[in-house]
Order: sequence, then C-alpha cells, then structure tokens
Amino acid sequence: MSLYLRNATWIDPETFKATTTTIKVEEGPSGGMALDAHAPVECPPEDTVLDCTGRLVTPSFGCGHHHIYSALARGMPPAPKAPANFLEVLEYVWWRMDKKLDHDMIEASALVTGLYCAKNGVTFVIDHHASPFHLDGSLETIAKALDRVGLGHLLCYEISCRDGEEIKEKGLDETDAFLSSGRKGHVGLHASFTVDDDLLGRAVDLARKHKTGVHIHVAEGIEDQEHCARTYGKSVVRRLSDAGVLDLPLSILGHCVHLDAEERDLIRTSPCWVVQNTESNLNNNVGLGRYNDFPRVMLGTDGMHSDMIRSAQSSYFIAGLAEGGMSPLAAYQRLRAVHAHIQGHNAPGGGANNLVILNYDSPTPLTQDNFPGHFCYAFDARNVESVISQGRLIVDHGRLAGMDEADILAYANEQARRLWALL
Repeated sequence: MSLYLRNATWIDPETFKATTTTIKVEEGPSGGMALDAHAPVECPPEDTVLDCTGRLVTPSFGCGHHHIYSALARGMPPAPKAPANFLEVLEYVWWRMDKKLDHDMIEASALVTGLYCAKNGVTFVIDHHASPFHLDGSLETIAKALDRVGLGHLLCYEISCRDGEEIKEKGLDETDAFLSSGRKGHVGLHASFTVDDDLLGRAVDLARKHKTGVHIHVAEGIEDQEHCARTYGKSVVRRLSDAGVLDLPLSILGHCVHLDAEERDLIRTSPCWVVQNTESNLNNNVGLGRYNDFPRVMLGTDGMHSDMIRSAQSSYFIAGLAEGGMSPLAAYQRLRAVHAHIQGHNAPGGGANNLVILNYDSPTPLTQDNFPGHFCYAFDARNVESVISQGRLIVDHGRLAGMDEADILAYANEQARRLWALL
C-alpha cells in the first residue's frame, strides 16, 4: 500500500531546500519515501492520495525522554506538603503517585499520551516508566497502547532501590522479559542516588546482553551529586563511567544539569547521548543545563507535555542564559538528533516514511536560508494538519485516524478519577 502527497512542498531537513512535488510514501516499519512520484489518476482502493497544495511536509518529530505515566497528573490534588526542594518534589508528588498506578491507569496514560503526541506531529517516543506496585507487564501495556495509536517507541522501566529489594528484582525481570520478547528499548534506571552498586552493575550487564543502552537521570538536582560524593566518593558521571554506562553507544543520560569539568569531558568523549528537558528543569527549579559542548544532544519533555516544537523553542530561548546563545539551526538540529538515536536501535518507526504535514501561512518569505528562524519563532503545534507514521496516516486534518479521540479522553478521565481518589 502507498500514500501519495500531491503538490506538497517538501522541506529537506538537511538543506531546507523547498521542492514542490508529489511524494510517494511506503507503508511499513522500514518503509521509505520518494520525491517526484506520479500518483495514479485512478487510485487503487489500497492507496491514498492527499492534496497538499500550499502545505509544507517535513520529517515528523521524536521525543527523547518522556514520562508517559505522568499523563493523569494534570490538575491532580496537591501534595500533602508543599515541596521545599527537588527530593521533596519526587517524594510528595511523583513517587506518591507512581505507587498507585495499575494496569488501566497505565494503559489510559499511554493512549492519551499517544493521542497528544500524534496530534503534535510526534511519531516516536522514548519513554521512562515507573509503576513499582504494578510492574509486571507494564512495558508491554504501554507498547500495545502506542502501537494502537500508531507510534514508534523505545521503552524502559526506571529500576531503583527506593521501594526495596523485591521491587528492584521485579524491575530487572520486567526489563529482561520485555527486551527478550523482541521489543526494542533500554535498560532504565531512576538516578544514581536511588541505585546501589549491585543494581548498577546488573543493569549494565543486562544492557550488554540485549545490545542496548542504559537510560538514566543524571545530576538533575544537586542532591544527586551530593549523595554520590558522600556515598561513593566520586561524581555521578564518574560513577556511571566506572560502571560501563558511558561505554554503551545507546545509553541516554537525562538532564545533566549539575556537572563538573571532568564529567563534561567524560560525556564529550563517550559515544552516549544526552537529553535536554528545559521546561521540566525550570518547573522543578533544579537549574539550567549547558549542552553546547556535547556531540549528541536530543530533546525531551520529561513528561511535561508531548509537543516537541515547544521543546525545541524552549531550548532555543533559554540558551541565551544557559549557553551564551544558540542559533535557530542548532535548535532544529537538536530536535532532529533523536532520529539518529532511533536508527542506532534499528527500531520500527525510525524510517523516512514518518512525516508531518504543516499548514503554515507566513506573512513573510520562507526561504532555504531562514527556515530555522521560522521554526523557532513562528511554528506551532497548531500548524500540524496531518501526520504519517510508518507510512500510515494517523492524524488526518487534525483528527486521530483509526481510534476515537472522545473514547480515549473519557477513559483517561475515568482512570484519573480513580488515581486521584487514592492519593
């Protein structure tokens, strides 16, 4: 089956050259796309032709670090105590919530996150999940929900020692079972201050077994560094490096806010990835990270939302304070970087047949030279008209295709009420 985008204005993601053409999009996890195609005059029933006159077409977006389990937190009851620091944010908000999650809540979170991702032009999600008292099968629940929406994904469970040895072992077992099933993903760890040496070593071994990387929060708050120095006599990144995490090309280091010069050098000379989560760092008041000396930086949301245009613009606007400035081109390249990580996994959903169709009417000329400027200053998720994932049209003129949006939202509301009653 093929999809034809007739009269589309294709924006090359490397050169930003605009070409008005007909694009042929092949369906399938590893399908491709071709310019200068000829759509059949009479379309076979298995094929689709979209008129994209006046529309821009670009590669779709990916999220480098999400927390799908936070989807039902919007508007939830306040914490029993106003958090005074980052550790209390975790204790009184997120750890309090994740302990109450069950199958239906997790499924609803994944479906509604998939809905919002799709409508924002995000066709691939790298997620970091936590549900310590409903752990078994949780990753497959998320995977099936995202599959139903039509998104690609790399999932992991954030294993930690914070809920005791039994939960730690279940986290390792869940990860091994999920990756052994043929699903692609990472070995997830919460953060150094909740991970003992036994767990850290076994997580690296498990990642090597499955030829993947470790996905972990790194120095998000200064408390992570203070604990590591006090407990292990070294910095967080040095500890991870000594354990072998940085040797794995598919490892993801989230946040990386509080780093010293040696840590920056360790990351810079490693093959691993850093993921920037600007709005979450601001929301949690943990500080501003600097990322401009790292060779592999992608963007995430840390569960704050599912809009990667917004994340790219946030990274651009905060750069004046955090990094001494950044060009619009660099911001767009950070957004695009997630595609290289996906391709490193050879994960379904990382092909060229993942596209977004944008309805963007500009009052000024849009050229090959100024496209990144338009992207950083003017683009908006509201410009996302239709979305193609793995060659399938999953958002058609602003509406989710293949699933009922009202049903997903009703299910999420029902599960949110159940969750809030337990808090």
